[in-house]
Amino acid sequence: MVTGILRHTKVTLDMIKFEHTLFALPFALLGALLAAHGWPSGRVLFWILVAMVGARSAAMAFNRLVDRQYDGANPRTKNRALPAGLVSVRFVKVFIVISSAVFFLAAAMLNRMTLLLSPIALASILLYSYAKRVTSYTHLFIGWCLALAPSGAWIAVRGSFSPWAIPLWLSLAVMTWTAGFDIIYSCQDVEFDRQAGLHSFPRKWGIARALWIARGLHSVTFISLFMVVVTAQLYGIGLIGLVLAGGLLIRQHLLVRPDDLSRVNEAFFTLNAYLSVILLATLGGDIVLRSHGIQLDIM
Repeated sequence: MVTGILRHTKVTLDMIKFEHTLFALPFALLGALLAAHGWPSGRVLFWILVAMVGARSAAMAFNRLVDRQYDGANPRTKNRALPAGLVSVRFVKVFIVISSAVFFLAAAMLNRMTLLLSPIALASILLYSYAKRVTSYTHLFIGWCLALAPSGAWIAVRGSFSPWAIPLWLSLAVMTWTAGFDIIYSCQDVEFDRQAGLHSFPRKWGIARALWIARGLHSVTFISLFMVVVTAQLYGIGLIGLVLAGGLLIRQHLLVRPDDLSRVNEAFFTLNAYLSVILLATLGGDIVLRSHGIQLDIM
């Protein structure tokens, strides 16, 4: 029985790609640190983490549910849990309801503004699953969804979006970063998308042009991160983190060429996971040090 539970848990975590939490969670924590000018209270931090897990679990499970027929027809995704029959449709539906309830509970435990905005956030991340059916701009839609993480954490700490400059720049950085790497990732499926009638930038403009758009988006990401550093005056290890992030963004584009997509997974997961964790460690570390009166300014 225990073995069965562990196996089912492993399948569920794989279904929602729990390890990909490394993309959004560090930015949510960074948004909370910036809003609090240091560590937020343990209670607030706990409920932010619960909200992130609940929302992301609901979104990923919903995506797997509504895309199960496409996943089953795509050679790259046919072994996912639902098309492979490792979990039932009923189980996934119940999982979505429970995960959504956990998210709403966490939002209610934070503050009134967080609770009022929570339906918009959940609707956004669920509706993303249908974006690829109707628009090539689906990459910007998923960028918007992940950009809700730092803004939501800021509101969770402060109860409002003001002052708006820092959360706006950070959210723009997350939005363009996510859209850029999602374009790179979707290059793998351009032929399947064309056959299935799905939309993406690589399908609309071709892989070469789509990769140039991704480079442009990541240029905006770097500028936005620079504005976060300047606006929050993180001129110590935060500045080092900015330089490292820029290097990782460049490296990501050096790995992928229109005629060679063999290293897309490395560019998509490995480098982006590094980038988010490095930014949390450096910018977040700078914030915490300053909250204790320690400034290691380079400039």
